[in-house]
Amino acid sequence: MDLSDDDRALINLLQLAPRISWTDAAAVLDRHPGTLAAHWQRLRAGGLAWITAHLLGDPDEMTLSFVDADCELSRRQEVEDALCAIPEVVSLEESARNRDLVLTVVTQSWAAFTRTVLPELAQIPGLVRYQSGVCTALHTGADAWELDALSPQQRARFRKIQRPPAGTSAGPPPSSYWPIVQELSRNGRATATEIAQATGLHPVTARRQLNRVLESGTLAFRCEVAQDYSGFPVSCQWFVDVPPDQRLHAAAVLRQIGQLRLCASTTGTSNFTFIMWLRSASNVTDIEADFLAAVPGARIVESSLTVKFVKRVGWILNTDTTATGEVVVPRPPAV
Repeated sequence: MDLSDDDRALINLLQLAPRISWTDAAAVLDRHPGTLAAHWQRLRAGGLAWITAHLLGDPDEMTLSFVDADCELSRRQEVEDALCAIPEVVSLEESARNRDLVLTVVTQSWAAFTRTVLPELAQIPGLVRYQSGVCTALHTGADAWELDALSPQQRARFRKIQRPPAGTSAGPPPSSYWPIVQELSRNGRATATEIAQATGLHPVTARRQLNRVLESGTLAFRCEVAQDYSGFPVSCQWFVDVPPDQRLHAAAVLRQIGQLRLCASTTGTSNFTFIMWLRSASNVTDIEADFLAAVPGARIVESSLTVKFVKRVGWILNTDTTATGEVVVPRPPAV
């Protein structure tokens, strides 16, 4: 079962503007604001779509790592539960290839990865081995992926009401505001009233702190969709060797092909990786042929289909890729 056209249009709009007001959304989609709010609540309650927030961090310090892990088959669920509980393991999936599990790890520094996350991995019973590759350049992230469900007229209306990005304040919000950040990771559209109810803050304080967090520019908001219902149920990751002078060109080629979820230069056994969501596994060979024809000197080292998504950007998933509602919130920064 796929999402309806109305579902897809609403989700697509929220991918472009996760915190758009329902009044503005109504102007784009030609629906009543209350109807859209109720529609979104149904999608969210069913785990079909959700909005989260994640830290951007200092691009010169933040570390994005891809960890391949193997575990004892009889303890896989135990290992997955332990991995999901680590906030820095933002995403976890089961692989169909030469690794049992694939982890996406985001830390605020290299030291946090080597001194906090890796020791935690080493202590998990049943996790028998792991190896890491580190992102050296992120060319495209999943926040750029969209359903492409809006009509040209709807996109034109969106451009008319689209507001420029708000200016950022000096520095990140203080650590005392961390409950706001954690609540936004659970509900990226949370209002000051909802945050006050969830945290026990006075509504005026919640509004002031929410505005400060939003103005800090330290959070990125993202509307996710249950992949099995998106029309693109197959996820494939490629590991490629690309000549150094061809990496930017390779990234541009992939963006033109479409349905790109991630594209990065990396360390490890290959120097380039990308992930796409596909309509079927039969699309894999066509994409490989198009990519190799357009990028001179590129060599595909390996491709791997995802068997199961367990966690995505902090959210724990059901076997059908819908959200369970359980969220592993970011760890407070070290004082």
